[in-house]
Amino acid sequence: MTKSIAVFGAGPALGRAVAQRYAKEGYSVALVARRPETLHQMAEELSSEAADVHAFDADLSDTQAAAPLAERIRAEVGDLDVLYYGPSAGGILSGSASTVERIQAFMPLALYTPVALIEEFLPHMIAQGKGAILVATGASAVRGMPAFRAAGPGLAAQRNYLESLEVELSGCGVYVGRLYIGATIERSAWYARIEAERAAGRPVPAGQAIVAPEYLAELLWSMHTTTRRPEVLYPDNLFEH
Repeated sequence: MTKSIAVFGAGPALGRAVAQRYAKEGYSVALVARRPETLHQMAEELSSEAADVHAFDADLSDTQAAAPLAERIRAEVGDLDVLYYGPSAGGILSGSASTVERIQAFMPLALYTPVALIEEFLPHMIAQGKGAILVATGASAVRGMPAFRAAGPGLAAQRNYLESLEVELSGCGVYVGRLYIGATIERSAWYARIEAERAAGRPVPAGQAIVAPEYLAELLWSMHTTTRRPEVLYPDNLFEH
């Protein structure tokens, strides 16, 4: 029987790379993103590589839409074997300003929606005694970073929830893996923004590593299938300085 993965946050960088990595292993892939045009283009491109791909346009910042979205996915793809959650704020919440309104606005995307989606798909994983929940997000979830004061609280709350879930699911066969990234991902919206600023001769953030999304997708695959490490920081020495 074909296994399935839903990629929540199917952007052009890491989301696409994760979809490709799992499709390579024969998984059916559900792509979820909020821009229909680019989403369906991605689905067509992956389908041309002989992958079984389904596209679902949805705004993941709308938590009330999570249950109907789950129903749409189940109707086309079935219950999931892997749930990957990795929508990017795309630099939207970068900057040191952290008003109550900005923090509140990010909470659905960071916490409420992933919790709602996990509650939709986790019971089947528990019932079959196997499955995986994978999350990839920024390193400000691990340690407060002045440049991301508006995003960090929501991501830290998400991390707390996932740590608790990992303990709860211990021994039942469902893996919970978290990848926290402190690098700029090639082909991401943030990478494009930095390159545009550099091309215009304006100052850009210095010192952050550049990483290929395919490398991170392979890291997530190995976390899921081989190492089973619950939490990985990339780069692993990010906070040693």
